[in-house]
Amino acid sequence: MNQANKNDKSRRKFLQKLGVAGASAVAGSALLLQGCSDSNKSSGNKVKVLTADNKLVEVDVAHLKPGDKIQDLSYLQERGREGIPGKKFVMVVDLAKCKNARKCMKACQSAHQLKPEMHHLNVLEMEDPVRDTSYWMPKTCQHCDNPPCVSVCPVDATFKRQDGIVLIDNERCIGCRFCVAACPYSARTFNWTEPKNSEEFAEVTYDMELNVPQKKGTVTKCAFSADRVREGKLPYCVSACPNGVYYFGDQNEDLVTNGTTKKTVRLSALLDNNAAYTLMPELGTKPSVYYLPPRESKG
Repeated sequence: MNQANKNDKSRRKFLQKLGVAGASAVAGSALLLQGCSDSNKSSGNKVKVLTADNKLVEVDVAHLKPGDKIQDLSYLQERGREGIPGKKFVMVVDLAKCKNARKCMKACQSAHQLKPEMHHLNVLEMEDPVRDTSYWMPKTCQHCDNPPCVSVCPVDATFKRQDGIVLIDNERCIGCRFCVAACPYSARTFNWTEPKNSEEFAEVTYDMELNVPQKKGTVTKCAFSADRVREGKLPYCVSACPNGVYYFGDQNEDLVTNGTTKKTVRLSALLDNNAAYTLMPELGTKPSVYYLPPRESKG
């Protein structure tokens, strides 16, 4: 018997002992484990895992390896709805530093399978009548605390999570576009045609935090890079900016981090010292995106 056959036989015996032949998940943990390593060596360090058929088994950690991709739709849907406990995510946009580099837009489009004409984030040229000049303003979903888009959805496809992020579940979206009409910030767009590279994403499991794969006939918008913040990373747009325009962080911790300099500062001080404002405050939507005026800030 050659070595390959020995390894295969050993692996089958282990799977039979484990009682599963597929993915396993650690109970109560966000980390999914799938399959078993081909190593026959045991570490002596045992952990208890819950199998796909709800059996609690004990295995050696040497026989487990992290899954490359989370592919369970039910798990992704539940995680996407729940959000991250204890967090309240906010973004600060320093208009004085925006030079229309548009790296943020490209990073966003690349991450979310968007065509060039589709935007979760758009950089607009704004007129400044006082100074008789203009400035650049990145505009995205404001992730309002009182989102009018959520209240008009008839099928609960768009919702606000406990961490402040407003998402869309395109598994539920029926394409009525009530939310598009209700959003005062024009932050939503509609997939009128097949999304970019749709064939490549045909077999990909839908992740509402990434909002990929996109689906024809559904609404799409900025997700505050919920998939990235779950991993403790800054959003795609924030990380891609070369000019220090974006801060992102947790309002509950009163901390935000600049995506370019990586400097972390007090959110309250950044807002107070720079006359920060939100868009259309008279509407009572309470946005989670703050703007610093188009002048040199003290951040």
